[in-house]
Amino acid sequence: MPLLFGTAEFNEQEHLTIGGCDTVRLAEKYGTPLFVYDVAHIRARARGFKQTFNSLGVKNKVIYASKAFCCLAMYKLLEEEELGCDVVSAGEIYTAIKGGMSPENIEFHGNNKTKEELTYAVEQGVGTIIIDNFYEIDLLSAVLKETGKKQNVMFRITPGVDAETHEYILTGQVDSKFGFDVNSGQATQALEKILADEHLVLKGAHCHIGSQIFSAEGFLAAVEKMLLILNEWKKMFDYTVDVLNMGGGFGVQYTETDDPLEPELFVKAIVNAVKGQCELLDYTFPEIWIEPGRSIIAEAGTTIYTVGSQKVIPDVRHYISVDGGMGDNIRPALYDAVYDGFLANRISAETPEEMRIVGKYCESGDILIKNIELPPMEPEDLFAMTSTGAYGYSMANNYNRNLKPAVVFVENGQDKLVIRRETYEDLISLDCEG
Repeated sequence: MPLLFGTAEFNEQEHLTIGGCDTVRLAEKYGTPLFVYDVAHIRARARGFKQTFNSLGVKNKVIYASKAFCCLAMYKLLEEEELGCDVVSAGEIYTAIKGGMSPENIEFHGNNKTKEELTYAVEQGVGTIIIDNFYEIDLLSAVLKETGKKQNVMFRITPGVDAETHEYILTGQVDSKFGFDVNSGQATQALEKILADEHLVLKGAHCHIGSQIFSAEGFLAAVEKMLLILNEWKKMFDYTVDVLNMGGGFGVQYTETDDPLEPELFVKAIVNAVKGQCELLDYTFPEIWIEPGRSIIAEAGTTIYTVGSQKVIPDVRHYISVDGGMGDNIRPALYDAVYDGFLANRISAETPEEMRIVGKYCESGDILIKNIELPPMEPEDLFAMTSTGAYGYSMANNYNRNLKPAVVFVENGQDKLVIRRETYEDLISLDCEG
């Protein structure tokens, strides 16, 4: 039986259904490639974080990481579930507010925010800006002086904690483009500078150790390191944080071999670690914020492709080509991300064969799944690739002038188009004639 998530199951016609909707019918209605999001699963994951904090009696904020996937409908859903969001561009701020997100529940990240972006964030009333570097302290201060406003801020610290993840999604180590380094003393210098600025209202400290982390050990190490640092600052500057933001990076399941912790267990581990350190150091227990993105949205997403050509090289490889690829999921090509999948339009009892699922793009590296065992497939079969909800559509591109797919939300037997498929006219809408 294939790996299924949320409400996914097979109906009497042996078709994959998600949210009570037949994916074969969805493919007929909206075309392929097609992103299908299980809204009930999104809600369950969001509530898993929020309700665990509340059950522990801990003041908290669960902030969805927009970069994983965002659109107007997603922000509307987040607002319904009483989650905040973090953004990393003015474009995400604009989309979040248009989608109904309350500006005070928006947190603005980024290692190179422009003056225009900071001005826009301040004008729109963005709740918290996470300061990432010395340049930004001066830049934001200048913007606030010009506008005559004050701004709630936190500052990002790289505590020197390594997590067990890919180099490209590792962020808490000393050698990182993000945040103020602790070991060199830069974080302490940043704290002094922010505290001395009358326009900056410092609410707390932030750290993020990486992404796709399966165990709590890295977070526990980060909590210990952060509290030791905060306690030193309490002694040096008589400053105690209101908020400790531990970032995100909670792992999800892409294949049978992945074994991540449930959201509730991550929350409990972090809360218990903070409580233990605060008691040990006699430090006032802070409000705890976290920033899950992938762990809320990844498993809720499934991409439906249509099978096209095949190429069999005897004793070498069996290639199956689908009608998407690195344009709608660049992660396998970018950092060897591994996925699972299966036939969505029928269940076959035929003997599985080892195959390679590839896309239609003009690159040898356009590989979606390097090796997978599947029953023989025919042209027009539907192939479902699972756990594609995070960083699939959000990193989608128009390479080879292919169209970006449509995105559908499904819940309680109802399907809703939330992002339409691009048209050829869309492709040239920004072009200027020579």
